[in-house]
Amino acid sequence: MADFIDNLKLKYRTGNVLTKLIFINVLVFVILKVIDVIFILFNIHSLDLITFLGVPSNLQLLVKRLWTPITYMFVHEGFMHILFNMLWLYWFGKIFMQYFTGRTLGSLYVLGGLAGALLYIIAFNTIPYYLDMGRGWMIGASAAVMAIVMGAAFYKPDLRLNLLLLGQIKIVYIAIFAFVLDFLSLGSPTNPGGHVAHIGGALLGYYFASQYKNGKDITAWMGSLLDWVAGLFKPRKKRTKMKVTHHNKAKESDWDYNYRRNSENDEIDAILDKLKKSGYSGLSSEEKKKLFDASKK
Repeated sequence: MADFIDNLKLKYRTGNVLTKLIFINVLVFVILKVIDVIFILFNIHSLDLITFLGVPSNLQLLVKRLWTPITYMFVHEGFMHILFNMLWLYWFGKIFMQYFTGRTLGSLYVLGGLAGALLYIIAFNTIPYYLDMGRGWMIGASAAVMAIVMGAAFYKPDLRLNLLLLGQIKIVYIAIFAFVLDFLSLGSPTNPGGHVAHIGGALLGYYFASQYKNGKDITAWMGSLLDWVAGLFKPRKKRTKMKVTHHNKAKESDWDYNYRRNSENDEIDAILDKLKKSGYSGLSSEEKKKLFDASKK
């Protein structure tokens, strides 16, 4: 079990933004399910974490829970809910990453989620059909994922996917089909908030693609903000260590330094090859430490 957990940690540390987003969504889902089981076993009904993390349509409650427009896009209630969202995110996220950076993908994910939350809040406070439903809350990564889907589809509309029984179909047609389904479901009593949010995320993704083709990246400011937030959680290096490293480099000649770096790279490559063949448990303690140290550089 320890090796399995260590392997997951390594995959998360070395994975790209798409991998990290899927890891975070699955981890939050598992943690909430474990807590839910504990609450049921001990008859704890005073706090529902999912509604506490979901974005509310009630404006007064929203003001008291300003974190929910962010947290809701990482929360899922049922297995099928998170399964389909993560499959769509993986498929179209892989396509998206062929043309954009992980920083852009992460930024568009967040912006798409925020757009979905905004349209949901506006709709449930202005449109008579939704007003009659009363106050509620919404969870799920669907709006964020739809932004990725539409962003990839409308940036490369001629790209084709080979679908079972249907053959090769342009991804833009797949995206449009998903959008039309959500639009036709806006009047459905089943998951009305989700369909509204999907529309918000989809429109944001389309806007991103159209603006990017015109030379403007609307995710740039969000990318800078996320970099700043991530920087708050990074451990600061001690000055003494920096001085020692600088002192050692100064003593090395260029030839010695390049030779040492190439040797270290060859050693890491050999460890990675061993990792693929025998798994994380097949590495020695020294090899695990070297791999961990290399992942932090």
